[in-house]
This record gives sequence, structure tokens and C-alpha cells, in this order.
Amino acid sequence: MRALGRGLAALAVAALATVALAGPALAHNQLVSSTPADKASVDSGPSTIELTFDQPVQAGENLNSIVVVGPDGTGQWQGGKAAVRGNVVSAPLRPLGPAGDYRVGYRILSADGHPVSGEIKFTLTAAGTGTPARAAEVAPTTGQAAAEDDGGVPVWIWIAGAAVLLGAGVFLALRVGGSEK
Repeated sequence: MRALGRGLAALAVAALATVALAGPALAHNQLVSSTPADKASVDSGPSTIELTFDQPVQAGENLNSIVVVGPDGTGQWQGGKAAVRGNVVSAPLRPLGPAGDYRVGYRILSADGHPVSGEIKFTLTAAGTGTPARAAEVAPTTGQAAAEDDGGVPVWIWIAGAAVLLGAGVFLALRVGGSEK
């Protein structure tokens, strides 16, 4: 009976320690601002798009992309690959063309290793003289991060690992706890 009491006590301590010592969950990056701002109206096309996130973005070849699509929905206006400086991702823009709504789609590799994507929009109020990139000029915008699903470890693996460790701890507590006299 004493062994059962020790086992239950060990189980309670292990469960309490698991909950008390659990670290905060890693959060995905979130867009906090952009240049131009989301839903902004601009008289002339900007030379770059800048996206600022709340945490650093992982840098690397083909991990992050910015695609700018014009009012017709077909032309791409980004002028090169996305560059990362800490928590800012930027891409050069070609001179913009027709007036109207431009969509800026992005996909970045979050600080915690998960891809994050989204979109902002801005309106060009006066037509520019630029033309969109031809298909041959547009760099591939989907890299390895876009091809992979999530890249993170499924939560069930963490739960299974915790259960195994908890079971091993209870077993050792009962085994090493000493014998009754």
C-alpha cells in the first residue's frame, strides 16, 4: 500500500512539474507594418516594398518571397528577390503602370520555423509609365519553404514523449523508492 502511495505522489509531482515548467508556445511572426501601408493610396509607385514583422525573419535562399500583382491581376511588378534585414523583408519594385489596386502577397519563414503568408493592398492613384515583368524575367517565387507543408514537429509527438518520460519517472520512483519493512 505504501508503494502505491509513493507512486501516486510521484505521478502528482511529475504532472505538476510538467505543467509548471512548460515554456510558452512559440508564436508565428505577424506583420506589424508595411511601406506602403495596407490600404494606402499613393500618387506614384514606390521603389521598394517593405514588410516589418514583430520578430526576426529567417534569411536564406528562396525562403522568403514578395509578389506584387497589378490591377489587371496578371502582371508581376516586383523587381527582384526578397531581402531580409532582421525583422524587415523588402523587395525592389519595377516602375508601376496603370492606376488601380495593387496586391502585395508575401510568404516568409517565421522565427519559429513555420511559413507565414499574407497579403496587403495599396492603390496607385495616378498611372505610371512602367510595364510588368515578362514571365522569363520573374524569379521563382516559391522556394523550398513553400513546397514543404509546415516543417514543424506535430504536437502528438511531444505528447507521446511526455507520456513516456512520465511513465519512466513513475516506474523509477516505484523501483528505487525502497522496500517496505
